[in-house]
Amino acid sequence: MFSQSCISAGIKVLRQEAQALLDLIPAIDENFVKACQIMMNTKGKVILTGVGKSGHIASKIASTLASTGTQSFFVQAGEAAHGDLGMIGKDDSVIAISNSGEGSELKILIPILKRREIPLIAIVGNVESSLGKAANVTLSAHVEKEACPLNLAPTSSSTAELAIGDALAVALIEARGFTERDFAMSHPGGALGRRLLVHCQDVMHKGTEIPVVHDNVKLKDALFEMTRKTLGFICIVNDSNELVGVYTDGDLRRSLEKGATINTDIKELMSSTVRGKVKSDDLAADALALMHKLKINSLVVVDDDNHPIGAFNLHDLMRAGIL
Repeated sequence: MFSQSCISAGIKVLRQEAQALLDLIPAIDENFVKACQIMMNTKGKVILTGVGKSGHIASKIASTLASTGTQSFFVQAGEAAHGDLGMIGKDDSVIAISNSGEGSELKILIPILKRREIPLIAIVGNVESSLGKAANVTLSAHVEKEACPLNLAPTSSSTAELAIGDALAVALIEARGFTERDFAMSHPGGALGRRLLVHCQDVMHKGTEIPVVHDNVKLKDALFEMTRKTLGFICIVNDSNELVGVYTDGDLRRSLEKGATINTDIKELMSSTVRGKVKSDDLAADALALMHKLKINSLVVVDDDNHPIGAFNLHDLMRAGIL
């Protein structure tokens, strides 16, 4: 009985909050456009403020905006009235979030923002409230009933506020032409950041760490170099230091099967068609895709003159978080 009761309550909440969001669609109107225009025209930062649960929602929206191309941060309304208002400059705009629109902490800020001519956008459950009437633009986050069975705890109302904030953020993403790469610049530590910001030059071994021999050496010399550098392959270059071939530990097994000895010329054993090479400014994620395509475990990094300037393998990509 307990399990069924929990499931029933959970489903009911999701249905009620989903319906509350659908009911907001008519509120996406000219006022929504005006709010977007204010935010687009803001030369400074978009400041989010609120109290209680609405304050938590405001903080999340500020974070979303900041990570999607709109400079933004959160100021707790109560703290703003006691000094933090100094964080808000003349080139900023403010988004105040409140279900009732009558919170004393927010009402204190209204005349100050008006005197400083700082644009105020309100996201409120009651557009006829003090905050709703005072704002330059008012967006309705009205819900008929909270999902809370007591109709007390902010549930549907806070979901509605969050959805309006997300709608603003996404509208600005499209208006600004915000790209994946722009997003990655704000998330360098995440998977997307690594995929879009890490280049081959960031993961490759350089200088004396590159496994390389001349094309006139014997297999034994190539094996010594391969063993010292521990990348599982070796680059072979000519007198002009141009990459003319590669030799892998897999090639070694195949060579021995064919009767090669340690005194066989490496030139006779190497793979002279080198498909596994990239440039230093290529994305490491693209290099990984090339490895998968060619079914190889390592790559050579070459310059415009086909000189080897780096090398790396799957383990290097794994350490960089690309794999």
